[in-house]
Amino acid sequence: MDLDPRPNASRRTVLRATALLILAGSLARPVAAMRREALKLHTARGVHVIKTEITETQEEKSLGLMFRTSLADDAGMLFFYDTPQQVTMWMRNTYIPLDMVFIRADGIVHRIEAWTQPFSETIISSGANVVACLELAGGAAERLGLKPGDRVEHPLFKPKRK
Repeated sequence: MDLDPRPNASRRTVLRATALLILAGSLARPVAAMRREALKLHTARGVHVIKTEITETQEEKSLGLMFRTSLADDAGMLFFYDTPQQVTMWMRNTYIPLDMVFIRADGIVHRIEAWTQPFSETIISSGANVVACLELAGGAAERLGLKPGDRVEHPLFKPKRK
């Protein structure tokens, strides 16, 4: 009979693995729970429709695309902020490379950070005041011909009137 209250190495491994599974399960949210809407990217190559998950809570923004193992070429996640601000992102616990598209209040693409490095804790900045970051699968911006100055169409963005 084992009277030692300390778990042996194999029991510690099982306990750690169980704790990690519980933590991952508590962080994972049902994908269906997030609001989904289409947005349009207007590029020199044409208009591209992206099926977009819209983050609405701080919890959704904090989790983002962490722990996902894939992202379709016509899908993305939009992080929207009510007021223009410097937006910073990172790739902690993100398994797939992403393109981060920083968007101004008028829907104009300010900057794109392409092929971000999975699991990196390097801070990626918008470089100016923006209201959103659209995350796409790594390389999607180039495949679609998306560049700074292009327009993103969605009700959250208010184009300047001419």
